[in-house]
Amino acid sequence: MTTEGSTPQGEATQSVAAPDITMAAEVSLAVAAKASGENFPVALKVLPRTWREHLSALYGFARLTDDIGDEPLPGLDLATTDPEVYLQARLRLLDELQQDVSRLYDGARPELDIVRALGPTVSACGIPRKPFDDLIAANRQDQLVKRYETYDDLVKYCELSANPVGQVVLYIVGKATPERLSLSDNICTALQIVEHSQDVAEDLGNGRIYLPREDLERFGVTEGDLARPSASDDVKRLMDFQVRRARQLLDEGAPLAGMLSGAARLAISGYIAGGRAALKAIEDAGYDVLATTPKPGKAATLTGMVSCYLKGR
Repeated sequence: MTTEGSTPQGEATQSVAAPDITMAAEVSLAVAAKASGENFPVALKVLPRTWREHLSALYGFARLTDDIGDEPLPGLDLATTDPEVYLQARLRLLDELQQDVSRLYDGARPELDIVRALGPTVSACGIPRKPFDDLIAANRQDQLVKRYETYDDLVKYCELSANPVGQVVLYIVGKATPERLSLSDNICTALQIVEHSQDVAEDLGNGRIYLPREDLERFGVTEGDLARPSASDDVKRLMDFQVRRARQLLDEGAPLAGMLSGAARLAISGYIAGGRAALKAIEDAGYDVLATTPKPGKAATLTGMVSCYLKGR
């Protein structure tokens, strides 16, 4: 079966194999190959082995979902394939992934190794299906939505793209209650805003802006300003505002650490500390997120994690 894509006038019509679960499996293998070389902060050596295995299964699924949405797809040349054909390929693969999640929850055998690996985690931890569906929905939205008008619009996106990860982590550590899940959502939304603040230049290079348009207008910033090699004073003021907003949200969720103990408290403290350290890195860079991507050092994150663990917030 083939999918026809339009080409510029005078060129031959492009024919590209329709995406199927086999293509998703190739992306899945690439994710597995990269995972061992990456630093997955929640899979800390000090955590119980069973938790690390469950967290690794979560990471594999989240990374596969992201790679389907962002990385080059096997068999499709991004430089020469019609953009609409590429878009439809990504959407079709996300649909296939969601069908595989359905197989998992319906008691059938998933076709993808990464989804099958979730089986023991879902069963042992009682994880509902919604967080996985939400992660897929976020990546589907990334294919279709490139700008956000308001902060509320961005928060709704974070509810799909970031909050599900924290929710699943709480199920894995056996501490998922409505109050804790709500605090976790604050933390995860804040962490997503932190990442967007660090990656303004990279996101723009991919055709996306996660800074709400209402904020750009408030500080007199244009999309052209974001494309410059370094930040203007207006952009710096905008990023100062984003940092303060993210820090407040992170602080509102931080009491979650104090509701936990032992390894669970340590894991959540690591998340919070990583966000705070990243915000400090942006500040230390003078809020110029265009000239460089501010990243915190490991020592700053570790120090913050110890402090958060001891204070419980």
